[in-house]
Amino acid sequence: MTPRDQLRERLLRAIATPAQPSSDYDLNPDIVLPEGRRLRAAGVLVPVAPEARGPRLYLTKRSSKLKHHPGQIAFPGGKKDTADADVIATALREAREEIALPPENVEVLGTLPSHETVTGFDVTPVIGLLHGPFDPLPEPGEVQEVFTVPLALVTDPGRFSVEGRRWRGIWRRFYTVPHGPYYIWGATARMLRVLAHGMTGR
Repeated sequence: MTPRDQLRERLLRAIATPAQPSSDYDLNPDIVLPEGRRLRAAGVLVPVAPEARGPRLYLTKRSSKLKHHPGQIAFPGGKKDTADADVIATALREAREEIALPPENVEVLGTLPSHETVTGFDVTPVIGLLHGPFDPLPEPGEVQEVFTVPLALVTDPGRFSVEGRRWRGIWRRFYTVPHGPYYIWGATARMLRVLAHGMTGR
């Protein structure tokens, strides 16, 4: 079995591991959610590249000019358009638009449980294994930088910590998994924590 096949099997096992849906609220039980709230469907791609130095995960740093989550670390993705067949199509389309990742270079392995964000989105993480290398090109209106991190680092439960800050007058706790100059936190870190559980059982 090739290293790519081994990685594929590991990711498939992680996807198959039972997990509860996550949210920006699950570390904050005191936050009261409004009844009847409507969530907007969204999809993000979790692009994993099998490389000789070890599997790498592609992430983006959002433009500092954006209205929502400026400068934050995120997966390529966004809200589902009416023309998208499903959230998997959304994730692939957004990855093409944001980082120039061709959809045909992605083997979609499956999805993780959806994640509810404080901004009212129901985000589905789509796990994609790259067939080969590509040249990332940040979409200048949305993406400041495209970079990779070791998959082993961001799927190691021991690397995660819980921090807190004030949000709309409420003390909010969240996961972080920093790497070098990149402060990975919030929804992105929470979704990675679900993947880490699936890959390690912890």
